[in-house]
Amino acid sequence: MPQTAWRVELVVPAAAAEPVARAMEPLGEALSAFELTPGGDWRLVLHAEEMPDRGTLDAVLALAALASGETLPAPQISREADVDWMSRLRESFPAIRVGRFHLHGSHLPPGPPGTVSLMVDAATAFGSGEHATTRGCLLALDRLAARGRRRRPLDVGTGTGVLAMGAAKVWRVPVAATDLDRESVRVARVNTHLNGVSSLVRVDVADGLSPSGWRGRRNHDLVFANILARPLARMARPISRVLSSNGVVVLSGLLHWQERQVLSAYRRQGLRLERRIPIGGWHTLVLRK
Repeated sequence: MPQTAWRVELVVPAAAAEPVARAMEPLGEALSAFELTPGGDWRLVLHAEEMPDRGTLDAVLALAALASGETLPAPQISREADVDWMSRLRESFPAIRVGRFHLHGSHLPPGPPGTVSLMVDAATAFGSGEHATTRGCLLALDRLAARGRRRRPLDVGTGTGVLAMGAAKVWRVPVAATDLDRESVRVARVNTHLNGVSSLVRVDVADGLSPSGWRGRRNHDLVFANILARPLARMARPISRVLSSNGVVVLSGLLHWQERQVLSAYRRQGLRLERRIPIGGWHTLVLRK
């Protein structure tokens, strides 16, 4: 049923798009993200039933600015009338096809036969498939699945759990997933149940590679890390230590100009670049030990 709502809009540099989206999502019912130019600015629009508290909004945006190292403009807040939220959901979050994967919200049906359906609603965690970094990782997973079986995947910074669930559905193997954000872990756990893979995907709260349930484990033959460039570079050694011989790492969350820094860190650990997936100024890197 249509109802009055509020709109919060701002245009941010590409490097700030993900942290700002993460910061804004909990403040409303839906968040839309639009890349204005390849590798350039993004327009983020938050739709909320009630006017967001300005103090809270300013605080979360300040933290996002600090995390991204970018200066953010002041958000534009306006009132919207007669919003049909179900129609808005369908328009803002259509199904997305990435390789064999069909990503859709709970307001849409699963994909056609022959696809791997992943139901992920827009939520307070990042990774419902619309961002170039998630698409790049799914394309890498699609290609890896065509080339053979992986038995011990790990998803670092899992967000909604979409990559961990994709790996579990493709190979039907146990998958470890971690995130330092407790809300993301909660959302990811809910999603594993909704997608029928809760018996395969274990999601833990962890800062990097240190969840209590599997501390010290090694020999992961596939590691996903879709986070940000600087944390990716810092985690090169820990990731290489948990990676098995001939294991594969899929890195994303970096802009094209940040690739050299990240790639150099992993090459120092003995990994070699196998594939680069560029999408809209963002790069996903596939490396092998």
